[in-house]
Amino acid sequence: MKKYILILGIVLLCISACRRYQPAHYRGLPLQYTSAYQQTYGHCYDSLPEVAVVALDLYSEGLDLDKNNVIRGTGYNLYISDIFVPDSLLVTGEYKSETTAEAFTFLPGKDYEGTPHGMYILNIEKDKVIQIQVLDSGSFVYRNDSLLFTLYYRNAYGGKATYQCSFTGSLLPWQKK
Repeated sequence: MKKYILILGIVLLCISACRRYQPAHYRGLPLQYTSAYQQTYGHCYDSLPEVAVVALDLYSEGLDLDKNNVIRGTGYNLYISDIFVPDSLLVTGEYKSETTAEAFTFLPGKDYEGTPHGMYILNIEKDKVIQIQVLDSGSFVYRNDSLLFTLYYRNAYGGKATYQCSFTGSLLPWQKK
């Protein structure tokens, strides 16, 4: 009897060891960002005179820009480029990722031969990027003092995962130095 219990225990141990490993970087993404910058590009696309372009650059606790606009610290950086706005600044409303450039839309994230474009999250440890997560699609709601994001990405197994996060506070103007 003891022999069968021992064999059953070993079999159960082997089965539990076979479950899929999920890397730690898919867990622990911040729910709240502590600082945010708005980069204003204005009417930079000649083919799209009716919309202007802005970008959002958000940082979790422990991470920020130094006086030379270099990312310093350990944390996460959420970046969304090519956000199309009706004027030249982000205005109150809901923005959705689309492949068309219309007001209140932004381009989905893409990985071009290892280089992220559109929207992505950088995992930074001690001033070095250790992982990049491209975000496939999503939406966000902007109010005068807050941003609420629902974003999607492909996880390690090819399935779609949801990432929800927020920012509360003033958007700082990003200035090139």
